[in-house]
Amino acid sequence: MIFRQLFDSGSSTYTYLLADESTREAVLIDPVFEQVLRDSALISELGLKLLWALDTHCHADHVTGAWLLKSRLGSRIGISRASGAEGADRLLVSGDTVSFGAHHLMVRSTPGHTKGCLSFVLDDRSRAFTGDCLLIRGTGRTDFQQGDAGMMYRSVHEEIFSLPDQCLLYPGHDYRGLTVTSVAEEKAFNPRLGGSVSKEDFLGHMANLKLAHPKQLDIAVPANLRCGETENAHLATASPRWAPVTFTFAGNWEIQPHALYECHTPLQLLDVREPDEFTGPLGHIRGAILIPLGELSARVGELKGDCPIVAVCHAGSRSAQALNILRQAGFTDLANVAGGMVRWRAEAHPVEAASH
Repeated sequence: MIFRQLFDSGSSTYTYLLADESTREAVLIDPVFEQVLRDSALISELGLKLLWALDTHCHADHVTGAWLLKSRLGSRIGISRASGAEGADRLLVSGDTVSFGAHHLMVRSTPGHTKGCLSFVLDDRSRAFTGDCLLIRGTGRTDFQQGDAGMMYRSVHEEIFSLPDQCLLYPGHDYRGLTVTSVAEEKAFNPRLGGSVSKEDFLGHMANLKLAHPKQLDIAVPANLRCGETENAHLATASPRWAPVTFTFAGNWEIQPHALYECHTPLQLLDVREPDEFTGPLGHIRGAILIPLGELSARVGELKGDCPIVAVCHAGSRSAQALNILRQAGFTDLANVAGGMVRWRAEAHPVEAASH
């Protein structure tokens, strides 16, 4: 099975990608709206077909990417029936299964953080995805969205702690950089409800957290009750129109050599190799501006801020770093040439100053 744990720093949210290696069918748990380009790029690069975008609950700290993924990739949306959300393809209840290839996720109802919280358990019970019910050495809060500390205590003990001790637990969030725990660890060491902590201890603890409400609460909850549907999706994930570019999991826009060769949009073609490479065996593309990577920070003033920049190097590594430097300098319309001059020459596109 293919498994990836992804992170959104803005909301400290974990998104999980699971896929069957043979069929390439995949599911994504708790996608974040602003990370849909990232997630789509990874799915494309791994050659996967996304069947389902699943939410563990109606989030209050970020907008789900489920609707946008459905719009872009044709995936379906699953969320708890008790969440009250509209627009899902499947309203899930405890005991349901969500299949992808030879694998499936088992649905367990784990209310407490909200009334409609779910946990997803992998078919062999080796992994479980607990959303905001059980965190690593902590729990989700219970003070809004029909939260109930007593229900959470029951959910954890009956639905999560009943899993095998070696079962790995993956939470919906972590604010300290922790990534994974296990049933045995949380039973023993969770300070809120592990060890010999009683229900009364837990209720008292949760009643006195006195946390501020999430900053995105007024935006996120209404949007998530529509499964993330918005009329302004293009503003968050609009692809540049100045060239046929694609977004990579590395975080850059990328243009294929043939697309660059056929592109008629005015561009600044930035070659960040060394001078001897510029005139060496691979040559350079006609009209390219030579600024070696080591000099770029000091020479960004030589580039125009109102014209897209396409960076190229030997095979794409230095030019990717050049985009980071240019972004820090305030440039926005940027792309990397996929495969650099090696691929440009392999596709037999014309060059200048190539030595033989």
